[in-house]
Amino acid sequence: MSRIGKKPITLPAGVTLTYNDGEVTVKGSKGTLVRRIEKCIDLHTEGNIVTLVIADEHADDVQAKHGLYRALVANMVKGVSEGFSRNLIINGVGYKAAVTGDKLVLNIGYSHPIEVVAPQGITFSCPSQTEVVVSGIDKELVGQTAANIKAKRPVEPYHGYGVRYKEETVILKEGKKTGK
Repeated sequence: MSRIGKKPITLPAGVTLTYNDGEVTVKGSKGTLVRRIEKCIDLHTEGNIVTLVIADEHADDVQAKHGLYRALVANMVKGVSEGFSRNLIINGVGYKAAVTGDKLVLNIGYSHPIEVVAPQGITFSCPSQTEVVVSGIDKELVGQTAANIKAKRPVEPYHGYGVRYKEETVILKEGKKTGK
């Protein structure tokens, strides 16, 4: 059995989980998430404890799916109760970001501003002109949206200009040296 798959999931107060015919629905204070899981995994609920159990042990990849679906359901529970966010830092001369409605407007060194429209369930905020916070209840969508914004201007290795994650460390290359 998978070590991750064996761990029980504790439902916080105000979060409900229903499982019907391969479809998991998690409802909480921040919203509702729905995901289909394969028939080889069963969910058992006792009070506020949810455990995932392997239903068919004959398949080779069932143990990997056991841990995968446990992690996905745990992320759904955390998302509807707390939510997820990714912080991005914009570094460069004249680089800045602003939120207008549901759009993120980036001035990151191109001849025109870059507009990123927030997908359904994602919100943008800018605590400062050089910081962007992407938040939502779906961890996968938050991460993909942050990666799409980061891909608009990858970090340049000599000066560090570009868009990066707040916790990311950029290793700068050494510049050219003058001859003797």
